[in-house]
Amino acid sequence: GIAGPTGPIEDISAAQWQRTMDVNLNSQFLFARRAVPLLRLSAHSPCIVAMSSVAGRLGYAYRTPYASTKWGVVGLMKSLAVELGPSGVRVNAILPGTVEGERMSGVIAARAHATGVGVDAMRDEYIRKISLRRMVTPEDVAATTLFLCSPAARNITGQAISVDGNLEYL
Repeated sequence: GIAGPTGPIEDISAAQWQRTMDVNLNSQFLFARRAVPLLRLSAHSPCIVAMSSVAGRLGYAYRTPYASTKWGVVGLMKSLAVELGPSGVRVNAILPGTVEGERMSGVIAARAHATGVGVDAMRDEYIRKISLRRMVTPEDVAATTLFLCSPAARNITGQAISVDGNLEYL
């Protein structure tokens, strides 16, 4: 996925909106559309794990296109879980929170610029919103993905699972 534009809604172009929709939401639909016929044939607990975001359960000022796509991913996955469950295909979404790395550094810098706050102050603000007071790592997200694909998760479907250290608000 992509971060999409950061700024007030009136400054976001229709092209920026559409690109964010295409990359973050439409691509997941197109993937599922192609994968489902093969998954229905599998006898080995087939599953789809989609990447959404904690922005898929909370509003996110200045990130409207991104948050809208992530809400859409959750809706798509919950609907597919109902549709595909009778075929034995499990479908879940992971909602990562603030994930340490270059992408989040860019998101923080863009939000700092959009709101007129320093980058270090904005990073501190992001951390304060997390109950555990730390960002999650890509490894945290990977471990959750592996679990959801494992036999241990054979009865888990239709879930939007947050991996966010309890991100309280955006």
